[in-house]
Amino acid sequence: MTTTETCHYRGYDIVPTRLWSSWCVGVYRTRADIPLMAQSTLNTFAPRMEEAVDEAKQTIDRALDNRRPEKGN
Repeated sequence: MTTTETCHYRGYDIVPTRLWSSWCVGVYRTRADIPLMAQSTLNTFAPRMEEAVDEAKQTIDRALDNRRPEKGN
């Protein structure tokens, strides 16, 4: 298992990891005011690291877009 450079996106750290012949990613929040991911390691097994990171970004976008508006906003 090989870990590469961490990508920062919308308050999350995305950590790509080479696992056999595919890439998976760990997604970890960096702030308390954003939702936790249901699983920190996404079941993304992409042939290219960029594809795995892009899929993680889409998952983050969906999680943040689905948040309920806070009271008073």
